[in-house]
Amino acid sequence: MNVRNSAAVLAAVAVVMGAAVPAAADSSPSPSPSQQALPTALYGDGDPQYDGVWRQSLALLAQHTAGVEPPKSSVDWLAGQQCADGSFAPYRADTGTACAAETMVDTNQTAAAVQALAALGGHDAVTGKAVDWLKSVQNKNGGWGYTAGGDSDANSTSVVIGALAAAGEEPAEVVKGGKSPYDALLKLALPCDAEGDGAGAFAFQPDKKGELVANADATAAGVLGSLGAGLVVEPGKGGSKDAGCKKADTPEQAAANGAAHLAGVLAEDDHLVSALPGSEDQPDYGNTADAVVALAAQGVTGQAAKSAAWLEENAAEWAAQSGPAAYAQLIFAAHATGTDPRAFGGTDLVKQLSATGPAAEKSSPTAADGKAGQDEKDEAKDGSDSGSGLWWTLSIVGVCLVAAVGAGFLLRGRSRRQQS
Repeated sequence: MNVRNSAAVLAAVAVVMGAAVPAAADSSPSPSPSQQALPTALYGDGDPQYDGVWRQSLALLAQHTAGVEPPKSSVDWLAGQQCADGSFAPYRADTGTACAAETMVDTNQTAAAVQALAALGGHDAVTGKAVDWLKSVQNKNGGWGYTAGGDSDANSTSVVIGALAAAGEEPAEVVKGGKSPYDALLKLALPCDAEGDGAGAFAFQPDKKGELVANADATAAGVLGSLGAGLVVEPGKGGSKDAGCKKADTPEQAAANGAAHLAGVLAEDDHLVSALPGSEDQPDYGNTADAVVALAAQGVTGQAAKSAAWLEENAAEWAAQSGPAAYAQLIFAAHATGTDPRAFGGTDLVKQLSATGPAAEKSSPTAADGKAGQDEKDEAKDGSDSGSGLWWTLSIVGVCLVAAVGAGFLLRGRSRRQQS
């Protein structure tokens, strides 16, 4: 769940893929978002053509989680992005034009929108159509890829499971070819006798040789998906706290194994590290936040609290630079560990997130307060960029790079990584 500038991510993909990167927005001839004013209802001020629906969904879901009623205009904008078949593209500048066959819709944006709109309520028709579309593009192994028909991966399958659960579906009963989403995740879980320190982890996808390689972000996603959980989990709830790896015959055991793996990875420095070819290792704030949520969902509260504390001390600058999806990830981590998101290491995450979007519907009646709110919004936008989020970044970049990189992006820790 690295949150990065979407243009930079796609540029990296273009280099590896020989610049053969498809447009991910509505293919109808219209000015690019960078050449026109962005919708006032949109959160963040970066180009939304690759992550608009994703970051909007996370922002609205995070506000709702924090007890804030999102602006109606922003909720309506999200619902209005849906195509007639129920799917969502990252960004449609002209929603008056129907989605075409070549419009690049995807499962991740669609599933995120379902989770947000289901939580907010009042959008059953929209979420129902979206769930129907997700079911229609389920793979025969029970999982989902980033795009319809793409090979199943742990991240996409897990975010769709969260959407199904949010919409009142039972994921185990959503079956294709006799396989459920949980079956797909079990196939991506590394066994307890895996070489190196990958025991119990999840792979993003099998590599070119069909082998599974431990991936920290995919593991965080796999734990949540195996528990039937979405992006938001309640503090201290989940499955067994047993840290031992056991044969994963059930989704619950796969989740326990994955959480034990994550806890072991985080125990060294309390945070994950990103390792992209040609770049120096850097703390991975977004994936650390996702891991916190996964551990909390499983009930591994001790390491979840330690890693949340590390985020409190270190993630404020990252979130300010990355934008609304980053603030949302931190709010989810705070919520999962019972931490106050309004006093997160001296930062009011809720205030900063709200400042990246339109003014709230229920604002203070005084002119002074209104001006203060605008000042806060302007301050938060200074130097900020739109965040693309966990599932989007790992999925779209993973699809393109996992074969070239082999071991995936997120390796466990400096010393542990050398052993894998």
